[in-house]
Amino acid sequence: MKKLKVAVIFGGCSPEYNVSLNSAYSVITHMDSEKYEPILLGIKRTGGWFHFAGAPERIKDDSWLNPTDCVPAIISPCRETGGVLTFDRDNRVTKIKLDAAMPVLHGKNGEDGTVQGLLELAGIPVVGCNTLASALCMDKNKAHIIAKAAGVRVPHSVTLKDRADTAACIEEAKRLGYPLFVKPVRAGSSYGITKVLSENELSEALALAFRYDDEVILEENIEGFEVGCAILGNDSRLLVGQLDEIEIPGGFFNHKEKYTLETSVIHVPARISGQKANEIKESAKGIYQALGCSGFARVDQFLTPEGDIVFNEVNTIPGFTAHSRYPNMLKAVSMTFEQVIDTAINLAVSPPPTVGETCGELYALAKQREQ
Repeated sequence: MKKLKVAVIFGGCSPEYNVSLNSAYSVITHMDSEKYEPILLGIKRTGGWFHFAGAPERIKDDSWLNPTDCVPAIISPCRETGGVLTFDRDNRVTKIKLDAAMPVLHGKNGEDGTVQGLLELAGIPVVGCNTLASALCMDKNKAHIIAKAAGVRVPHSVTLKDRADTAACIEEAKRLGYPLFVKPVRAGSSYGITKVLSENELSEALALAFRYDDEVILEENIEGFEVGCAILGNDSRLLVGQLDEIEIPGGFFNHKEKYTLETSVIHVPARISGQKANEIKESAKGIYQALGCSGFARVDQFLTPEGDIVFNEVNTIPGFTAHSRYPNMLKAVSMTFEQVIDTAINLAVSPPPTVGETCGELYALAKQREQ
């Protein structure tokens, strides 16, 4: 059987460059080598694109960018090319036709629809969310507006564009009440986020958030805890993993906690009733569909002490190591990491399932098409 050529795009012009390297390494080393030929495309921090032909371990330890393993490369926007152009040291151009591309890029310039737009322009199937869904989910303000329109409760918030209007910021913060969160509108991995307890902490928090984006959102604090929902599928045919629950004794699930779990614990499944879990899953599916997500995403919500469900955010490219939250939630419903990746690719390259195919048959469908 002919192998599918799937580009795995990693690195990127983002503070989350190192996170991307770890995720990409895990994806590459868990792809079915009998079905897929990974075409590795690395983006260095300053934006240069390269075709990498070395060992995956060099991605993990960030030694991938070297003259032995790399040549400059681009994804051609020309649909007749349908893939990658590489440029060797003698300026000879080689075309690599792609069957699909999987951006494993976190944050700006990768998770926000920019790379997805290039792939769609080139006519290359995208593994994961499309351009519009990626852009909307990355924008916390617009995602909240759409989730609210879909009938989901969202935190009270206000978006600020003028970093110099300190008086307006103070007034908006008073209206929301302390504690509150100050966040860049478009950033991931909790970069630039501060939990502000009082007015004298506001100025520093705003300055930090504006370092990561030119828009900042002030958001009310929601009492309770965060629950995540892993979703895999397209349209209404969705496979949902077990919910996870973040237990953290103080503060919030910031960048350090996300990648070290120094004081926090993640429980899979979440320690809630089956009825409440089903409510959260249905809410997550509604958000996924309202924002136009496809392929895969992790929908994060809060559960308050009163039992209310409140939207937090959608991660269209969640952490993708074998130990990350997203694959672990699907592992809890008996999907291996290899099966998750295989199904995600099949969702991008296969025609839509016919009427009557249920979400529980997604992986079985992929295996049938393989045969």
